[in-house]
This record gives sequence, C-alpha cells and structure tokens, in this order.
Amino acid sequence: MDLPQWLAYQQRQHPDAIALGLDRVRELAQRLGLSRPAGHVITVAGTNGKGSTVAFIEAIARAAGLRVGAYTSPHLLRYNERVRIDGVDADEAALVAAFERIEAARQQAGGAIALTYFEYGTLAALLLFEQAQLDLAILEVGLGGRLDAVNIVDADVAVITTVDLDHQELLGDDREAIGLEKAGVMRAGKPVVLGETDPPASVLRHAYRIGAVAIRAGCDYLIDTLNGDEAAMRWRWREPGWQIDLPDPALAAPVQRANAAAAIAALRALDIGIGDEAIVAGVRSARIGARLQSFAHQGVDIVLDVAHNPQAARELAAWLAAHPARGATLAVFSALGDKDLVGVVAPLREHIQHWWVAGLHDTPRGLAAAALAGRLQNVLADAHVECGDDVGQALSCACAQARPGDRVLVFGSFFTAAAALRWLGDA
Repeated sequence: MDLPQWLAYQQRQHPDAIALGLDRVRELAQRLGLSRPAGHVITVAGTNGKGSTVAFIEAIARAAGLRVGAYTSPHLLRYNERVRIDGVDADEAALVAAFERIEAARQQAGGAIALTYFEYGTLAALLLFEQAQLDLAILEVGLGGRLDAVNIVDADVAVITTVDLDHQELLGDDREAIGLEKAGVMRAGKPVVLGETDPPASVLRHAYRIGAVAIRAGCDYLIDTLNGDEAAMRWRWREPGWQIDLPDPALAAPVQRANAAAAIAALRALDIGIGDEAIVAGVRSARIGARLQSFAHQGVDIVLDVAHNPQAARELAAWLAAHPARGATLAVFSALGDKDLVGVVAPLREHIQHWWVAGLHDTPRGLAAAALAGRLQNVLADAHVECGDDVGQALSCACAQARPGDRVLVFGSFFTAAAALRWLGDA
C-alpha cells in the first residue's frame, strides 16, 4: 500500500476515532523492540500553544547544532508534516516502511490489538526517530496527556503550555480536571515547565506529589518588555543569575513570547549547553503554519489561524484589537461540530463586520454551513452572516466582496486553515 492507502486503512482499524489509553501502544512498542527515541526527550502538552512551543524548541536546538526530531499533530496539508527530522518532513517511503513494521507486529499478536490512527502515527514517529540517532526528540501530546500515546515515553523535561476548556467530554468539565490529565506527562524528579502564570492547582499538586521540579512562568522565569523606541520589538527572558534580550518572534500574537519563553525554559532545564546565539536565532527563525499566517491577495490581507476553542479565540481577538485593519474585517469561519462554537465566536464579534460561515465536509465531525449558522444564530443575531458550501467558496465570496485595505480572517479549525491554504495555492 502507498501512504494514502495506509492512512485510510488505519482509520478503519479501531471503532473509535479517539480512544485514550496506553496499553495498546505500549504492547506494540514492546513487540517492535522500541527503546528511547533520542538522547533527550521533551514532551509538550497543553490546550493551546503546543505546536508553536515545539517549533521554538526545535528551531533553538537546531541552531545549536543538535540533531532534532519533532512529532506534532494534526497536519495541515500533508501527513508527512507530523514527523520532522532535522527540519525535513518524513518521506512517504520511510513512513510506509514504519507502518509495515507496526502492522507486522500487530498481526504477530493475532491482530487483536486495534490501534487508532494517532497510535499508528506515534509508533511510526518513534521508529523513525530511533533510527535517526537524534540528540533530541520533541513529542507533542495529541490530546490530554496522561493517556495520550506519546506518554509511553518518559520525558526528561515536560512542558504544559496552557490549560483551558476543550475536549471536556474526554478530559473533564473544568480546568482542574483537565489540568490533572495534562499533568500526567510529568515524571518524578524531572523538570516540568508551566507556561502560564496561574496554572490550575491540580497541576501544581500533582508536581509536588510525585516530586517533579516545577519551573513556573512569572515565578521561576520572567518575561520583561523592554522600554524605549529602539527596544519596541525586543523583550527579555530572565531567571535568577541569567538573562537574555531577544527579538520578537516571527510568529505573530503576543502569546508567542510566552511560548518562546517556555521553550527556552525547557531547554535550559535540559541543561545541554544551548548558547545565547542559538536562542536568539531560534526565536527569530521559528515558523509554523496557520498561526496568524498572513497572505496578500489582490490588495486584501488574508490571515489564517487554527483557533478552535475559547482560549485561542480570546487571544485572536486581542491580536485583532492590537492590529486593526485599514478597512473592514471579514471572517470565514468553519469548525467541528463537537466544539464550543459560541465560546469561539463570541470574543470576536466586535472585531468582525461581515461573517461567512462555511461547511466542513472532509471529516465526519464537520457541519454543513446551514447547520453551523443555526448553531450561531443567537451569538451572531445582529451580525451580517452569509453561508458558503465550503471554505473555498466562502473565501472566494469574501475576497470578491473585500476592498483594498480590508482583511479576511479565516479561522475555526485545522481543517478550515488547510482548506484555505489549498484555495490560496490554486488562486
């Protein structure tokens, strides 16, 4: 089978798209003879900011000359994006070979171990990382932490970026319950970087209970804004006895300083001798798609963002307030049906003059445009709302309506951003 056939096959092997638990993936890892994926491992969990934090860690470590692997999810355009070795996406042949090994081990167990799509991908990434003889592997949690497949690996340093409401049906109804699930990536006696200044008490209690070494933003390391016109685009990371002045990240949004700061804290906790020059270069060069990613199209600024939960929407609203468009802001919005749609849309109402609501058809969790508009009729009761059959059609209509100086914001899910990227590639 080629890669698309393998991915289709994987989606049929487990009755549930999401099935948290470590037993299946741990048994297969043992059958595959998997050991440690790299000399050092950093695991990144959190509600938002995981992908950006991974990008900062990866960029800084590579600038320091380390051989680095990064495993992230979901992907935008190509599955290969999920596994990077030294900044290069895994090729199809390598992924297929890894899947063949995994399936052979599964069949040797009688075929009784039903892996999920994410578990296949996690095992493939670990196989490829082990073969690559990496200095550092960075593993992004897919969902939660305690029962996520990447948690079969003991991290030298764990990072928890933020904790907020998302996936409540699986993780719990409040920040305390969700935080405890994410805290499951910690290990006794090992550092854990907490990227928000006020983490849930459950996270701190778990760290203290198991003896993890908590490194807290706003407490153990600080972010300072530098004063003066010449320093407007610079900031300072500091801890007792050491500090470094840094350029603003190329990644937009004020929250990216916090993500970069957590990345720096994680690498310093790893204590592998990352120099100042590498930190500056990595903060400046880190990139990741569809995080306030901007495109110019026929005089209109198109901005893509994967914001898909209320916390991310609030950050997006803060960025819009700080960076008003010269003209109007039009939105193309589409999201998965199991998300808090009102909670995502509400923070952005005052910043958007015209809404295009689009259907998502690439996933069974998607909604048709009319159904999505119906779910939003109260929160957007006074707004100008139109429907598009899909993201591409809605984006075409929004751009046709927009005038030079206007901004078109496309957001709501990874599927939404991916559809917009495909449309831009064809436009």
